[in-house]
Amino acid sequence: MNSYSQGCYLGVLGGMGPMAGAAFALRLAALTPADADQQHIPTLLRNDPRIPDRSSAYMAGGENPLPYMVEGVRFLERAGAQLIAIPCNTAHLWYDDIAAATQRPVLHIIQAVIDDLRRLGLQQGRIGLMGTAATLKLGLYQRHLEAQGYECIVPDDDEVERYCMASIRAVKGNQLEAAFAPAAECIARLKARGADAVVLGCTELPLAVPHALRPSLGITLTDSIDALARAAIAHYLADQPEQRIAA
Repeated sequence: MNSYSQGCYLGVLGGMGPMAGAAFALRLAALTPADADQQHIPTLLRNDPRIPDRSSAYMAGGENPLPYMVEGVRFLERAGAQLIAIPCNTAHLWYDDIAAATQRPVLHIIQAVIDDLRRLGLQQGRIGLMGTAATLKLGLYQRHLEAQGYECIVPDDDEVERYCMASIRAVKGNQLEAAFAPAAECIARLKARGADAVVLGCTELPLAVPHALRPSLGITLTDSIDALARAAIAHYLADQPEQRIAA
């Protein structure tokens, strides 16, 4: 069968924010074990920034993004996606509703991060969390990590605003250089409190902390973009081995 007729795509619901969606596609390609173009994963990226802000919806009574996210997932499903990835942590506050709205499996970014911690050799320990105010306040990471034996260290409300949100807003405003300093300060504070690793638990934060600068921070980081990309690669190639065709 011609590979084009199989319709076996990874569907990516992006746009939350748009740079994070684009970065996910880039890291997916960079992390895929491939020797030629034809060995990469066929991917459909719907990078639609019109989805209402997820944090505002939960924290300030903003417009509900769920109908927009469901429409995006169904669009990807109709286009031939066999697996869905959502490179936005806060969007996973609606994970159960999104997953129920499609017949395709939807990867869970928090579980992907936990799997990445284990890949990095951390089967247990104290994990520092960074993310949006909504993600942290509503315990999205905490409940999953604690259920699997980890202890969480969370910035206080002032630190979330001054460091996490400042960094996230800088990335969303295309000011990547300005995003590093507040993110690095938060990482240093979490390290000082005894964190064994820090989760970059918003998909803007991996863009704020470039890979080349991470060794200087002196602590293990797990990157929610890379973790989700690794999960997508593992799931897709296990389910669609015929896509590993020779060039």
